[in-house]
Amino acid sequence: MNTEKESKLNRLLNRQPTGVVLTSSWLVTQGYSLDLQKQYRKSRWFDSIGTGALVRHNDQVDYLGGIYALQSQLGLSVHPAGKTALSMQGKAHYLELSTKKVQLFGGREDSLPLWFKKRDWGVHVDCQQTSFLPPDLGLLTLDHKSFKVNISAPARAVMECLYLAPKSQPLLEVFELMESLNNLRPATVQKLLESCTSVKVKRLFLYLADKAGHEWFNYIDLNKIDLGSGKRSIVSEGVYVSKYQITVPKELEAAV
Repeated sequence: MNTEKESKLNRLLNRQPTGVVLTSSWLVTQGYSLDLQKQYRKSRWFDSIGTGALVRHNDQVDYLGGIYALQSQLGLSVHPAGKTALSMQGKAHYLELSTKKVQLFGGREDSLPLWFKKRDWGVHVDCQQTSFLPPDLGLLTLDHKSFKVNISAPARAVMECLYLAPKSQPLLEVFELMESLNNLRPATVQKLLESCTSVKVKRLFLYLADKAGHEWFNYIDLNKIDLGSGKRSIVSEGVYVSKYQITVPKELEAAV
């Protein structure tokens, strides 16, 4: 490998964090042609983990290293969400932290590349593709190893849990999560609720926050939130809550 190519390789190794995936398409935009990438693989500087994706040779890359590439190189809004995001922030300490399932949310137009979907990350990865919330609202940046990824902040994470409820997320569990969120910023919650397109999520979120008795709930302006019209039956054979026009599980309404 000549001096110029060595210099480019060193620049790449020095500027990119360890523990992440590097996508071929992004590398091309940075001046690393497909032929050059092939030479790097042949020289064992990098290993392929599927079509269009490389990692440093013998590097330990977890699913967050893949998320880093999706967000920073491919411009996708896919992010750790729901209970996964809450656990990463220590907000779900009584839940199983060593869970083998990771919950991601992404926009309706986000298409996960095959290398991400086929890769064995050591955990089961579930990705919901929906645009019920704006892609850049209610996120925070989390440090992981030597890089950063965007994940759902608590208020958005709870709404994502409610999006999955009750089919794949017990509502009573979401209430327990809500109970611990006593320091949410009203302005942040207000903006999320006004931007949310799911009437089910909005009604359930307000019901749970009201039930939890959080101080911040008193500062939410319900007049600015479109809660739709008519009754919504979240579960069959539940209890009807007239204030929010929803039918919820009996055990949830009975919880204190």
